[in-house]
Amino acid sequence: MSETQIPTIRNRTAGPDAAKTTGRPRTSSSPALSPLGLFTVLLGAALPLIDFFIVNVALPTMDRDLHAGPAVLELVVAGYGVAYAVLLVLGGRLGDTFGRRRLFIAGMAAFGLTSLACGLAPDAWSLVGARVAQGASAALMLPQVLATIHSSTSGSRRARALSMYGATAGLSMVAGQILGGVLVAADIAGTGWRAVFLVNVPVALIGLVLSVRTVPETRSPRPAPVDLPGTVLLALSLITLMVPLTEGQAAGWPLWTWLTLGAFPFLAAAFYVVERRADRAGQTPLLPPSMFALQGLRRGLPMVVPFSIGFGGFMFVIAVALQQGLRYGPVDAGLALAPMATTFFVASLMGPRLVGRYGSRVVTAGGLIQAVGVVLLMLAVWRDWPGLSLTGLLPGVALAGFGQGLQLPVLIRIVLADVPNERAGVGSGVMVTTQQSALALGVATLGTLFLALAPSAGMANALIITLVAQLGAIALTLLLSLRLPRAVS
Repeated sequence: MSETQIPTIRNRTAGPDAAKTTGRPRTSSSPALSPLGLFTVLLGAALPLIDFFIVNVALPTMDRDLHAGPAVLELVVAGYGVAYAVLLVLGGRLGDTFGRRRLFIAGMAAFGLTSLACGLAPDAWSLVGARVAQGASAALMLPQVLATIHSSTSGSRRARALSMYGATAGLSMVAGQILGGVLVAADIAGTGWRAVFLVNVPVALIGLVLSVRTVPETRSPRPAPVDLPGTVLLALSLITLMVPLTEGQAAGWPLWTWLTLGAFPFLAAAFYVVERRADRAGQTPLLPPSMFALQGLRRGLPMVVPFSIGFGGFMFVIAVALQQGLRYGPVDAGLALAPMATTFFVASLMGPRLVGRYGSRVVTAGGLIQAVGVVLLMLAVWRDWPGLSLTGLLPGVALAGFGQGLQLPVLIRIVLADVPNERAGVGSGVMVTTQQSALALGVATLGTLFLALAPSAGMANALIITLVAQLGAIALTLLLSLRLPRAVS
């Protein structure tokens, strides 16, 4: 990006207050997002994230019912995550072009239908196919949430809305496993694990009714055509990274996993070259490298990666450890994380006030608190296993959740702070793709580490070693947090 271009982008991202002082109109003339409209889009944000984690506590019952085996069960998780991550940036671009409300409604409808298909799947491979379709529908819906917030709010209202989005995202990840445990144990009308998908259908119907009435239509005033080469190369890059990492352990690391992983750096490099060439030619690539000239995105996005890897890996590993190691039922396995959900929510509510006083140092403090929580959890496992109770887990998971709640909402605000309204869909797609890919990588890497160590080292030692690896990710987030811009808009 040339030096003459950077001031142009910065001027466009100065926000509505700057527009008033310069006499320029706002980049979006859409109606303001009402409180009920905000609730509706946050509902759309919660559904895909809940469904990424809700299956963790349902996998044992799926295995017994469908005779799936570990490799196919991994595909139930990975198929959703890969389709979701691969299509998110494209979903954001389509929303910019055709209207974010329209894509949100289409994604919500498709999510409800594919959830029904998952709940009615007659066999394991049908479930895998339905999960891939469900992930694709989620990729249509979720980018429109942040893009709609970004383009139909401003100032303190945008800050509050983004904080609520961050709280929703974090709570959804934890609540997914709690809800999954409750639904599996309840066995409503004999549905068993199927209820974790069927519950989405009425929620999606409610979301459709609300979105038609309350969500304003926004789109980019200068929509760009779909970047087909960039879309294909991004999809291939993510697939060659995520599929072998997710499937390798269960499949026994056959040759195809190593060949696929070996192709990843070449495809990623080709994607970057194609996108940079298009950006310099004045075109609008799928992921414009020039966007990384924006300080918030350049410094905040790298921190999202280790944070989400640790979060995603922890949620998967703790579900397996509690159910297979401590023989917790699905309800107890879910309730063990209730303190994390509670403290995350409390921290999210405190975040905006603390940020106003201490700026991005709130993120650093959150990382330190999260690290203390993980250490307490390690000590509890070392001291009390295999008699570890819900009470013994409470201090560690509660502190970890509080620390995470101070980090995630603020990070989202920082990443999106400088993104122009006309690029809201692209910025949202980049943000959510990074988060989702890292969550899936956390399941693949920390999950694989845990499952590989458990047979030889024992479940307790495997869990402790995995938590040490998570501490490494937290340490990296702490270092990166020192580079964040001190003031948070």
